[in-house]
Amino acid sequence: MWDFTHPPLDAELGLRYELDWMLPSACADALVERKADLGLVPIATLATNPELQIVPGCTIASKQSVRSLILVRRASMPLDAVKTVAADTASRSTLAYTQTLFKLRGIEARFVPAAADLTQMLARADAAMVIGDAALLAIDEIKSSREALLWNDLAEMWRETTGLAWVSAVWAAGPQVEITEQLINDLNNSRVHGCAQIHALAEEWSHKQPLSKELIEHYLTENIHYELDAECIEAMRGFFRLAAESGILPEYQFTI
Repeated sequence: MWDFTHPPLDAELGLRYELDWMLPSACADALVERKADLGLVPIATLATNPELQIVPGCTIASKQSVRSLILVRRASMPLDAVKTVAADTASRSTLAYTQTLFKLRGIEARFVPAAADLTQMLARADAAMVIGDAALLAIDEIKSSREALLWNDLAEMWRETTGLAWVSAVWAAGPQVEITEQLINDLNNSRVHGCAQIHALAEEWSHKQPLSKELIEHYLTENIHYELDAECIEAMRGFFRLAAESGILPEYQFTI
């Protein structure tokens, strides 16, 4: 979103776009309810709303470890013995990926929605699925905890199990929207310009979040992949196929 929030292009883009900020799952709801024309949405939303159009070029993905999507459990709890998972439901894709991952590994577990509080999550379930900033903070909490805890990077687990990259979100437009070259270029140019300003972004967000500049910069450069390239597109197709075969999502095919 660099160009949309920083000069010199923010003023020009402000004439074409009205921005609203919310959780990924809320972005999906706004798009489906036509309260928004365009949204950065969890890809699981596409399977249940096939009328949405994928805008080419941009993604939020991870090709190795993602760090901000983790599964936490007590050291005394083997992964294949997990029966309940307290799940942060801010992203529907992470939930669908993790449910599919468990099915592929033969782990029968019940997922219950929970607020992103690691202590409370583990008080009510065998494991906790934590995402976003809460996951980045939870890793330090785990290291300093008196209780022996283990955490798994979900993107790493997904690649180990399926051989596929983890694609979390894409830009999607409602069926009423014409996807023009200008729209595609605006989003992709902002991605390119933002990737060239990672150091500035890390400095900016280190003052907004209780995370170090070094951690943010490493996360933005090493953990997250931003281009919806051929590998990510094939990974999406693989995810939708496996999720459908596991009974997690309806069958879905897409074109870009």
